[in-house]
Amino acid sequence: MAVQSKLPLPTDVQIKQVIANLTTLYLKHRTKISRTVYVTLTLALINRVRNAINEQKAASIHQAQIRAQRTRAGTAEASASARKRVELNSEFFRNLWRLLKIVIPGWKSKELRLIISHSFFLVVRTLISLYVAELDGRLVSNLVRGKGKEFFKGIVWWMVVAVPATFTNSMLSYHQCKLALQYRSRLTAYLHNKYLSNMTFYSLSALDDRIKNADQLITVDVSRFSNSLAELYSNLAKPTLDIIIYNWSLSRSVGGEGLFAMSLLVQLSANVMRALTPPFGKYVAEEARLEGEFRFLHSRLIDNSEEIALYSGHEAEKDTLDKGYFTMIKHVNRILRRRLYHGVMEDFVIKYFWGALGLILCSVPVFFKIPGQALHGMGDRTESFVTNRRMLLSSSDAVGRVMFSYKEITELAGYTSRVASLLNVMDDISSGHYHKKLVSSATSSSENKNASILSNRGRTISSPNISFHDVPIISPNGDVLVTSLNFSIEPGHHLLIVGPNGCGKSSLFRILGGLWPVYGGTVHCPPHSSIFYIPQRPYLSRGTLRQQVIYPDSIRQMHAKRVTDADLLKWLQAVDIAHIVDRPGGWDAEDEWRDVLSVGLQQRIAMARLFYHAPKYAILDECTSSVTLEVEKQMYDTAKSLGVTLITVSHRRSLWRYHGWILQFDGKGGYLFGELDAERRLGLEDEREELERKLRGVEEMEGRVRELEAGKVETP
Repeated sequence: MAVQSKLPLPTDVQIKQVIANLTTLYLKHRTKISRTVYVTLTLALINRVRNAINEQKAASIHQAQIRAQRTRAGTAEASASARKRVELNSEFFRNLWRLLKIVIPGWKSKELRLIISHSFFLVVRTLISLYVAELDGRLVSNLVRGKGKEFFKGIVWWMVVAVPATFTNSMLSYHQCKLALQYRSRLTAYLHNKYLSNMTFYSLSALDDRIKNADQLITVDVSRFSNSLAELYSNLAKPTLDIIIYNWSLSRSVGGEGLFAMSLLVQLSANVMRALTPPFGKYVAEEARLEGEFRFLHSRLIDNSEEIALYSGHEAEKDTLDKGYFTMIKHVNRILRRRLYHGVMEDFVIKYFWGALGLILCSVPVFFKIPGQALHGMGDRTESFVTNRRMLLSSSDAVGRVMFSYKEITELAGYTSRVASLLNVMDDISSGHYHKKLVSSATSSSENKNASILSNRGRTISSPNISFHDVPIISPNGDVLVTSLNFSIEPGHHLLIVGPNGCGKSSLFRILGGLWPVYGGTVHCPPHSSIFYIPQRPYLSRGTLRQQVIYPDSIRQMHAKRVTDADLLKWLQAVDIAHIVDRPGGWDAEDEWRDVLSVGLQQRIAMARLFYHAPKYAILDECTSSVTLEVEKQMYDTAKSLGVTLITVSHRRSLWRYHGWILQFDGKGGYLFGELDAERRLGLEDEREELERKLRGVEEMEGRVRELEAGKVETP
């Protein structure tokens, strides 16, 4: 039979004795233990920082490898297809630092002064909160002890403290809104300067397809970024300051050991929450992109409303709009579901789990003797508990706001990514690097040849003459229309350009205007300010009638040129529309001129605008298609009298006599350049038309002859 032995269980007295011995041993070596804990925490912090740096370096190397692969691939499609993931990595901090240098340009800037003032009120608010916590403890202590006079005296002090506290809260709200406004103003001004310089606004939409909705980025996303950045500073700086001050006060009251244990548990739970937090930054960026696409669909519907109405395409457009909307709503619902699950987890951990830990921490001075504190009686214990609890609640609230700010940081990362991507694309465009998905109609045998031409860059040299030497003409979809164009004109040599649609006339003008890059060869031309372009339907800006004539000059620039309203009226008389000044308001009348004036009047105003600027060269693209021949003659005669060299695209034979040179495209890659004898060419053209008319009647006459020979026509 096995002998069963029972081990004696320790009694309560023995357990208490062991706890007392351990407590005495701990208090004896408390200094060494505390130093060891602090050293361990410091080493852990250093190791965490080192790991974060290594992660950022690895992310930077990975991004560099991706960019190198894209460069070797040499296609814009690879760049566009790889969707960027919004993360809190080194790229985010680089982009944020770049934007911070824009919104806070220097040490003496207004924004930095606002931040310093904002920080001052943040410190004042925390100190007031600390004083209120101590005052709250004294109030409860006096209430428990029955000291009515001291209690009501504390109430008076409570009301007195409310005055600077409310003023401080209002100033914090004011500084946050003011900072957001200043950030937006700085960033908008910077973007406008880049967007409206060097034809970037045109290249962004015509030569590069990485940015689909620049208008939304500059208006909506910049505003959201500015608000998010201003809110983030307030939502991070004050909680961080509260955590430092309240934890320092708590460590003196409840001991650093209990605070360390609680901080350790809080950190562990925070790491779990962070690991389970969805990528809200990525979701926000995707939502903004879908919002932009939905807005673009509506803009396209408005811009093409007439064509859609003529095709009765409203049902097809409705399907497209519904698809865009429901795609966006599906993504928004997905975000709402993720926020629901994340909110449940976050509230449970922050409010209840951390609250239970706080109650245990506040009770430490009641059940254990803390060195440096002497609590006598119920009143002292109550005051200590209430004060510690108030400070702990404030500290926990600060920690909670820091945790909640992680979502705000990820949202800021989404806005930062979108605004920084706009700046990066603008920088690429300024340096002549474009990424556009081309839809070429070239055959597979010529694709490599086209690609080699598109990858080259030619030269543009300033010169009083206009000449093209071995310059390829490229269509918007990447087709090579003319492999090598060569021609040259001098001031006074008026050039007529003719050819079928899609032969390269518009591409030639865009190169002259500096809108498109030169893909090879050499272009000699004067500065862009010396070349004026007038399309078939000219652009009329918002503003007064005077501003339509002097556009893009301002009234100040007009006066600097010593031009008066009488001079402008003379140019209107030259195109026979001086009567429009008699409208109500005269020169200062404002209206939506594109809707008020007919196309013919708009073309005349555009020619008056040409007379005002009097450039060296003028590109006229079917700009007289809606005026009479008499007005057309006045336009061309006046332009020539001002010394303007005319480059005209038109199919109207009446314009031939105003030009001495011709550049004719055949639409098959060939062209002809030479002198134009207008009278001889008109005679030849008339003869050709007469012959064509006669040839069209030959077949009918031959048929009639055959009928007569067959005897099918009866003799009357």
